[in-house]
Amino acid sequence: MTRQLQDAYIVAATRTPIGKAPRGVFRNTRPDDLLIRVLQAVQAQVPGLDPAVIEDAIVGCSFPEAEQGLNMARMAVLMAGLPKSVGGATVNRYCASGLTAVAIAADRIRTGEAQAMIAAGAESMSLVPTMGHWPSINPIAVLDENIGMAFGMGLTAEKVAQQWKVSRADQDQFSLESHQKAIAGQKAGEFKDETTAVEVIDRRPNLASGQIDSAKSTVSVDEGARADTNLEALGKLRPVFAAKGSVTAGNSSQTSDGAGALIVVSEEIMKRFNLTPLARFVSFAVRGVPPEIMGIGPKEAIPAALKSAGLTIDQIDWIELNEAFAAQSLAVIRDLNLDPAKVNPIGGAIALGHPLGATGAIRSATVVHALRRRNLRYGMVTMCVGTGMGAAGIFERV
Repeated sequence: MTRQLQDAYIVAATRTPIGKAPRGVFRNTRPDDLLIRVLQAVQAQVPGLDPAVIEDAIVGCSFPEAEQGLNMARMAVLMAGLPKSVGGATVNRYCASGLTAVAIAADRIRTGEAQAMIAAGAESMSLVPTMGHWPSINPIAVLDENIGMAFGMGLTAEKVAQQWKVSRADQDQFSLESHQKAIAGQKAGEFKDETTAVEVIDRRPNLASGQIDSAKSTVSVDEGARADTNLEALGKLRPVFAAKGSVTAGNSSQTSDGAGALIVVSEEIMKRFNLTPLARFVSFAVRGVPPEIMGIGPKEAIPAALKSAGLTIDQIDWIELNEAFAAQSLAVIRDLNLDPAKVNPIGGAIALGHPLGATGAIRSATVVHALRRRNLRYGMVTMCVGTGMGAAGIFERV
């Protein structure tokens, strides 16, 4: 039987603050605990919704092992106190894992296979390092440069900078502006609606007393944005991936810890429980690119998502372009002729951080709240993805 497609609506969206890894505010906080926090908080945004109607939770994670292993999605669902009838699946598309989770949840709604879903993402780069604790790459991956899977992400950024002629000066300027926009956004309270505070407990041995001292604190603001950075400081940083390169720690995304979650429902559920939608999920696209220039991925994914939505780029009012590196961000902006004023208006990953598999869910929360706050219609979340992919998702305020 052929089902008629129905709309999928986001009725709640939140995220934790983003902590710096590996020595930031969440250095000792488990990623599944961050996930539990946002699962509980996102439900609290829609108290009228019976959690028993939620059918599944799709959670993105780039390196699902150790503290974020064992199908973290289902484990967190149970620990968050959701009904045991709610399923859970952990998905991995590296940096697009969280956005892929949103797209999967929306597609289940749109096809009529589900009526209410949770989409989320969680990642601790403090506790689970990039590549995981015990990486084991197939030797075939290093035999052919064109496969590109063995390229470090920084080297792919260097290749994009060379091919698209993005200068070091332009990269540093872009990075400075990311920090400036993020600081301005924090001061203006732009992140308030989308952010859920997290209580953390730090425990340290007291050698004098022989006891363990513990101290509680509440984290409510993203940790990475710096008001004191400037072009002079950025210009002094050495390239970290190529001796004569232009990609530095200052013009790359910050390694980070965080989580985000959204509730996606059908129109039927929305009406039954008298819910007010934040946005409608419009379209999603993934496209592959040569792995050695993976940063250019959004260049292919954005037009595909626009075509699927029947929109043009000038109709998109807010673009969350994940700043994996300033080099690839500028290459995408220039290649697609994106309006810089619409790209990351309140800062991006260079200032705010990039907790890998969580980023797509986090930035989805950012865009749906921003559309409502500023009375805009269409927003987009897009990013490059390791091994050579780009992803893009479009949302509409309703």
